[in-house]
Formats: sequence, structure tokens, C-alpha cells
Amino acid sequence: MEGAAERGLECQRTMDGRESSVNGSGKAIVIPSCCLKARASEPDNDAKCHSTVVSGWFSECRSSSEQDLKEVYFNNPMWPGEAHSVKVENILFKEKSKYQEVLVFQSSAYGKVLVLDGIVQLTEKDECAYQEMITHLPLCSIESPTNVLVVGGGDGGVLREIARHRSVKSIDICEIDQMVIDVSKNFFPELAVGFEDPRVHLHVGDAIEFLKHAPEGKYDAVIVDSSDPVGPAQELVEKPFFETIARSLRPGGVLCNMAESMWLHTHLIQDMLSICHEIFKGSVRYAWASVPTYPSGVIGFLLCSTEGPPVDFVHPINPIEKLEGALEHRRQLMFYNSEIHRAAFALPSFVKREVKALK
Repeated sequence: MEGAAERGLECQRTMDGRESSVNGSGKAIVIPSCCLKARASEPDNDAKCHSTVVSGWFSECRSSSEQDLKEVYFNNPMWPGEAHSVKVENILFKEKSKYQEVLVFQSSAYGKVLVLDGIVQLTEKDECAYQEMITHLPLCSIESPTNVLVVGGGDGGVLREIARHRSVKSIDICEIDQMVIDVSKNFFPELAVGFEDPRVHLHVGDAIEFLKHAPEGKYDAVIVDSSDPVGPAQELVEKPFFETIARSLRPGGVLCNMAESMWLHTHLIQDMLSICHEIFKGSVRYAWASVPTYPSGVIGFLLCSTEGPPVDFVHPINPIEKLEGALEHRRQLMFYNSEIHRAAFALPSFVKREVKALK
């Protein structure tokens, strides 16, 4: 994902806008309230902080003297007006790839942390919640999946979880950034172990191009483990991309896509659900899970199925507890179980009101 802080990117949705502005053509446009909040706050340029921690996600405290300690919080338009501060013990890796800055640091509370362009992607402590949910919500909702595609997921965590399903014969993964893969293998071996499975076929490149050339109906499931929808990743939440995924799925095949926070991005969730209702003629559902180091502490998942054998996402037809060896493969499951699966689809009342596409 391109660095939002460097380019001053704003949320491109306008559904909950409260103020108008004027663009270069003199035409009035509506500014989303999330972007208005982001504009209202500027970082304290005089304070001391680590040069790579510049997103609105977290900050590192530094001091020019023992008596003078300042904490700096930067604001990112994706989650304006807030920041999560994680204490940095030491920097383990920092380098720029062709696409983004990659940072790994040792934290005092969450173990090692992977950061891309200033945004936390995972921590050793809570990665289990995201990796297990984005994988098992779709795969436990269909019988005996055999062919699976992962878009993104260069850390290997989703691959590790897919490997629990012995019915799977082939796992394609398309990750654009080789450096993310290499860094994960060096610093996050408990995730990168997923690449060791002989069923995995790695493709380093652009996922949109990869899917354009994928055979129609090839996959039982597609899991999109992508960055937040700004910069190049914006394409991964737009209609043409979802149409390409639907084409690659068999009848009754399923998609699971990262789908932001219900506390911050109901306008994005509404847009994504509306698009998918047009494309996927089976089921379209929204689920969520708790991940402490993600914005607002939760992350959402968009689950869709193509027309064909009906898919009941809420009640797992392929419960993980009944899959031979699944609970202990590589390591014990830490977060997911069938009860959590069903509960993930229970949504707060405000979400039901604000996201009309849920009805």
C-alpha cells in the first residue's frame, strides 16, 4: 500500500459528508466527515519521534533530554482524530521496496510488529485473530474446498491457516511485494511457515492482472488479504476487481475480503456491500472480529458467494472441529472456533441502521 501520510490521501467516499467544498472546476463537492476531522489536526512538528512512525496508527515516544518527553500522534485520514501508540523497544528492519516502506520493530507489549508505509499490518500477539477469521470464515462455509487463491497475504499467515484444511489440493497466492515475503520469512517464521506447504504456488506480481488470466470457475474460494483502500489498493474495492473475482469462482464459490472497521467506515462498508450485491448472486454477508492493534480494535470481513449451491455463511457446514488434524496443524488455533464463527455475524444496531445494504 502506498503511504497515505506522504501523499495526503483522503477517503474517496462521500456518503456521510457534512460539509461542501469546491474543486478546480468550481463544482461543489461533499467532503466526508472522516476527512473533515483529519484536516482539523496537524502533527506537532517540533516534537521528537522516530522518522518512520509517521502514520495516524501509532507513535513512538522520544526525548531530547531526560526532563523533556513529548508524545506525538499523527492523523491518518482513514482513521482521523485518533492514534494507537505502541512502545518500540528496538528497530529490527527498515527498508524501502519498490512499492512501500517496510518496517519491523520489537514492541514491549505485542512482540514483533510489521509496518507498511507507517501502518501496522500485524503483531505477533494478535495476528491469530485476523489470520484465522479471514481464512476459516469462508473455508468452513463450503464443503471440501480444493482450490484456493490468496490475494496479498505476503506474510504467509493465511497460507498457514488454509493448510489446516486437508481437502485443499492447490493454493495460489499472488503478492505484489517480494520484500514483504522475505521479511516475514526472516522475522515472522510462525506466519511464513505457510509458504513451506507443497500445495502453495507463489506468484509475485499484480493480483488484478493475475486474475484476468485465471481460468473461469477455477477457485472454490478467494481470500483477499489487502491493505486499506487508498493508493493502489483502491482498485481492490472497486467493481471491476470484484467482477474478476466472481468470474474466477466456481458456482457456489466464496470470497472473503478484508472490509474495514464498522466504527470508522460504515460508508465504505455500504459501498462494498452494494457493489457485491450486484455481482454475487448467492449470499452477501458482513462479519467482524476483535484485533486490538487495528483501528478501533475491530476489523470487518465481506463474505460473498456466486450463484449455485447455496452458502449459509452464518452456520459453518464444514466445522473446523471435525476436520482431521486441523486444530493442531503447525500450532493450536488461538482465536477461531465454530461459536466465534456464528457470533461474528451478529452486528450492532447502529451498523444495521447505517449500512442499508445489509438489509
